[in-house]
Amino acid sequence: MVIELLKFQVDPNRRESFIQQDAEIWTTALAKYPGFLSKEVWINPHNLSEVTFIIRWATREQWQAISEADLAVIDSKFAQALGDTYQLIESAEYQVRKFPHT
Repeated sequence: MVIELLKFQVDPNRRESFIQQDAEIWTTALAKYPGFLSKEVWINPHNLSEVTFIIRWATREQWQAISEADLAVIDSKFAQALGDTYQLIESAEYQVRKFPHT
């Protein structure tokens, strides 16, 4: 399993709208691609302008197989819905490793 971490700085007054639009646009679109497993929204209780998404993919290959053209269309729709109220401030990739309990 691969984790895609995306951290955004958002207008605190638009945070709930940002999360709702993300669910309607990005999550709905990504869920149609092979390998998409789940997505979580993490809210920082000490910083109302910070929103983190944790997206789980079955494999890195499936995640990276999404075309740049498809991503651009989704991103354009999202940007059109929200305007200039957010900024991506961190993007990272993690691999999940599970070890048996001893």
